[in-house]
Amino acid sequence: MIRELELAVSPDDIDNRDRIHRQVAGALQVPTSRITSWHIRKRSLDARSRQPVFRLKVSVALDEVVDWNPDFMPVYREVHSAPRVIVIGFGPAGMFAALNLLEQGIRPIVLERGSDVRSRRKDLRAIQQFNTVNPDSNYCFGEGGAGAYSDGKLYTRSDKRGNIRKVLEVLVAHGATPDILVDAHPHIGSNKLPGVVAAIRESILSHGGEIHFNTRVTGLIRKGDRLAGVHTADGGEFTGEAVILATGHSARDIFTLLAELGIAIEAKPYALGVRIEHSQSLIDRVQYKCQTSRHPALPAASYSLVHQVDGRGVYSFCMCPGGIIIPAATSPGEIVVNGMSMSRRDSKFANSGMVVPVDESDWAAAGFTGVFAGLDFQRMVEQACFRAAGGTQQAPGQRVTDFFSGKVSASLPATSYIPGLTSADLNALLPAAISARLKAALKYFDAQMPGYGSGDALLVATESRTSSPIRVPRDPDLLSHPELVNLFPCGEGAGYAGGIVSAALDGERVAVAAGMLVGKGK
Repeated sequence: MIRELELAVSPDDIDNRDRIHRQVAGALQVPTSRITSWHIRKRSLDARSRQPVFRLKVSVALDEVVDWNPDFMPVYREVHSAPRVIVIGFGPAGMFAALNLLEQGIRPIVLERGSDVRSRRKDLRAIQQFNTVNPDSNYCFGEGGAGAYSDGKLYTRSDKRGNIRKVLEVLVAHGATPDILVDAHPHIGSNKLPGVVAAIRESILSHGGEIHFNTRVTGLIRKGDRLAGVHTADGGEFTGEAVILATGHSARDIFTLLAELGIAIEAKPYALGVRIEHSQSLIDRVQYKCQTSRHPALPAASYSLVHQVDGRGVYSFCMCPGGIIIPAATSPGEIVVNGMSMSRRDSKFANSGMVVPVDESDWAAAGFTGVFAGLDFQRMVEQACFRAAGGTQQAPGQRVTDFFSGKVSASLPATSYIPGLTSADLNALLPAAISARLKAALKYFDAQMPGYGSGDALLVATESRTSSPIRVPRDPDLLSHPELVNLFPCGEGAGYAGGIVSAALDGERVAVAAGMLVGKGK
């Protein structure tokens, strides 16, 4: 017999299976001896009261043996001699598109402009320590995409886009902790993700797929309303029955290539702002309502904030408890910042994007028009920050209190941002409409979370790659580009996802659509 129940478990007991076992027996009013096993299906932290508790959904086996740990690996087919589909980009969308093609018996030919996940670390170190940006391999480009080095947050509300559970199970089958199947806000951690990504690569290669690193696409081979293949920067040519475009939100050269070839793209709203950094201890005290350090069983506290200012929602984005701020530029001459955390989230800092939606009214006010107006607006702010920081990857920084008063900070608090900071007035670097809304929202958040807007709170500019400024259109049913029947725009870069899981789901959806097209052509 399987019984289901919900429990509230104190932090003192969350790691004590004997105590939870007795609590389960008490809740079911049965002897502990009748409980042969139990399994936590969902775990969330409730910190609304003064005493935080973990809320568990538990499946309990009474008087029978149950295997709670099935094999999650999907059935991948051998595809050495199968029809070929080109996948451009090997981030979450590209990875899951390639895996789904294997399930269908189609051979994925993956072209990734950046390095493999291990070699990529050299390029990340070059940004951090030597201010050198490799435009093909950085925090956004390379095996695993932007998600591989940005915490691995797996929470999504995209439950109508596909099977979220399957995505998580595939990650577990490739080495991710099974906790991601249970936690309400799962994450893997940037120290664990490279191993998962490498295991996915091996699944693709071992079944006959191809993956080509340091291979940037520079041209499309078009035949009427179809693509026959692509050209690459090293003079290579790859052919296939279809092309899945999963290049991420920062592949500006791909957007330019499409426009030059007369293939329709569209401007898309996004959000832009700053990273805000606090001590993790401050966020813990506020969120857990404690006077000293948090309970050792409690995770580094997080938050999610939003406030309407002049008709737009200013909101926190990609919050990284126990994390660090990283340099995420994809070209020389720009400053872009993002956040990441390791699996233990044990940094003494907490950071989050704090961003404002921008649209064509903002671009027009800055003098930009046309399909690239949003991208030009994004680039304008990034380059202004680069100049303000003296032409290095040091980022402009300012205390929140000085941001309110419009003065350059005489000193800056300690930061997790390794390249370092340069004091600057962010009011002069950010468009006026953005800085005004940020000020109003930060004052509101400080009233809700005392200390949030204190002098030790730090702003770092600029957080500008929240989503793609360009959308590559596609048919809502066929998922192919309206002008090219076998080009399948996919994931964040095409404007159809936001985050690891939603990008993975979109990759799977598009792979199924591509597979149907390839199947008709057999």
